[in-house]
Amino acid sequence: MKKSVGIIYKYDHSFAKEGAYNLKTWFEKRGIKAFLMEMPKEDSPNLHIENKLILPENIEWLIVLGGDGTLLGAARKMGIYGIPILGVNLGGLGFLTEISYNQLYDTVELMIQNRLAIEKRTMLESKVERNGIEVFRFSVLNDVVINKRTLARIIDLEVFIDNEFLTIFRADGLIISTPTGSTAYNLSAGGPIIYPTVDAFVINPICPFTLSNRPIIIPDTSKIEIRLGQKSDESVVLTLDGQIGFNLRHTDKVIIYKSPYVIKLIKPHKYNYFHILRTKLKWGGTTYNGRDTQGDD
Repeated sequence: MKKSVGIIYKYDHSFAKEGAYNLKTWFEKRGIKAFLMEMPKEDSPNLHIENKLILPENIEWLIVLGGDGTLLGAARKMGIYGIPILGVNLGGLGFLTEISYNQLYDTVELMIQNRLAIEKRTMLESKVERNGIEVFRFSVLNDVVINKRTLARIIDLEVFIDNEFLTIFRADGLIISTPTGSTAYNLSAGGPIIYPTVDAFVINPICPFTLSNRPIIIPDTSKIEIRLGQKSDESVVLTLDGQIGFNLRHTDKVIIYKSPYVIKLIKPHKYNYFHILRTKLKWGGTTYNGRDTQGDD
């Protein structure tokens, strides 16, 4: 059976589009069928956009040209089918899109020879119950966030872990993050970095009214239930991976737990997570005992 690959490139990005078409030609010269797709634009975080298959689900690999946002969308739409994903960073921070464009062809050559490792990443599943009826369900790779549209106001959020009451967070919002997402919004809000394969989630309040409310790390086997306080109004929004949104009402329950899906990320040659942290976060020095710690790019 002929091998095949999917190539998804960033929306409205001419360099990504050109690179995708060049890569398609490269694959087909090697007898590998290549399917191209521009990542669909998700116009507003306030719209509920379903996960929809955008390429054949029986492809061997998926290559994403863009940034972490493009990869997150591709993971939700295609990665849930177990297709290994290689992320190519075309600018920006890029914790998920780990290789640069000038590394692309050498890396893809190793990929088709099955010489690159694959790392599994946990996803979160969230659902909303309204008056006892499920009205929304979605799986994400990075995080689930509850916050208010009106920045000057705070929100009361009652949080339960495995049906046990944790606390009421009075804050601008709440982030529930996977280890993969710990370097995204969670990090910006002062949360901890978690190694990507650790079996845990982070609950992190955004600018809490009570300074003793701190981030907490829980097992990824936990079920998190969040209830909106009675003072909440309909300006509260549930945001998923920073891209998909759903408007909440004060009677809603948000239930979050480990998704049955996992995302498979193809790791670059000589992959080193701590090198990525040093590089992306610009942590102090690149040498140790006179030895260069940068590694091969």
